[in-house]
Amino acid sequence: MEKRSHKRYELCFALLTALLLLLTFCNINSGSVHLSVPQVFQIIVQKTGEQTAYNIVWEIRLPRILAAIILGGALSVSGFLLQTFFNNPIAGPFVLGISSGAKLVVSLVMIFLLSRGYAAGSQILILAAFLGAMISMGFILLVSKKVKGMSMLVISGVMIGYICSAITDFVVTFADDSNIVNLHNWSLGSFSGMSWDNIRVMAVVIFVTLTITFFLSKPMGAYQLGEVYARSMGVNIRAFRVQLILLSSVLSACVTAFAGPISFVGIAVPHLIKSMFKTAKPILIIPACFLGGAVFCLFCDMIARTVFAPTELSISSVTAVFGAPVVIFALCTKAARRS
Repeated sequence: MEKRSHKRYELCFALLTALLLLLTFCNINSGSVHLSVPQVFQIIVQKTGEQTAYNIVWEIRLPRILAAIILGGALSVSGFLLQTFFNNPIAGPFVLGISSGAKLVVSLVMIFLLSRGYAAGSQILILAAFLGAMISMGFILLVSKKVKGMSMLVISGVMIGYICSAITDFVVTFADDSNIVNLHNWSLGSFSGMSWDNIRVMAVVIFVTLTITFFLSKPMGAYQLGEVYARSMGVNIRAFRVQLILLSSVLSACVTAFAGPISFVGIAVPHLIKSMFKTAKPILIIPACFLGGAVFCLFCDMIARTVFAPTELSISSVTAVFGAPVVIFALCTKAARRS
């Protein structure tokens, strides 16, 4: 039985890795300018080729692909942490309003700085998004003490998300500066416009956060079996919960700071991964969620760029189309188990 499980895990990781490589190659080739396989090989491996094609690959497509991989994986892991914290498969940064809170504060900071002729740096955006995520999370935790049942908590999170989104849209709509008005596109969610500087910053922040998260796999596994069991294993529940909240907020804040709010990835991907692996062991699910989130976002970004080209869809619209049915299925499965 154990040997069969190990074989399943190896197969699943191999499949996710193969899908990631395939979608990476497809994303490099897809776009208004078609590039042949020899051209792509020449540009990436040999770093030579026609100048326009070279710039398209290295300055536009590769940063966007890496952003989709890093941020998609981070958002998926953030969702898994929240699902572990609330012990519910439909908890996620978008549904609970955490992404919307981050979006609101980032928008306010960007508008404040742009109106005074300053550009917001990556570090400022991440800090602003983290502050917004923590404010929303604070409201969610206060509500969780007052209401009974996850359904009411989710509804409260959705309402917080709507309020934050409404305030953001109101501020952006009535902004005068053309640069500020362009924030509307960011507020819909997109991996476009990424630079190598952005990639470096997000990679460092997310790598450090994921490393800390991975080292929490053992107490997380104990926590999944109940608070009493976790305490008997020596887990400090209060400190552990604070760590989960902070790590999840940093991951979702980093995503929102660079790509705007992206819906359903944090709920749908962890559910799919757990169903695929037939386990919820954090030591397996954390890296698997990162790979799954990367694959899911690469696929959705390719759809967003190519289906109605040259018009580009917002990434949130596409992730909602593919992610929402998974959430509905998760809700139906949970209701069936209860009955």
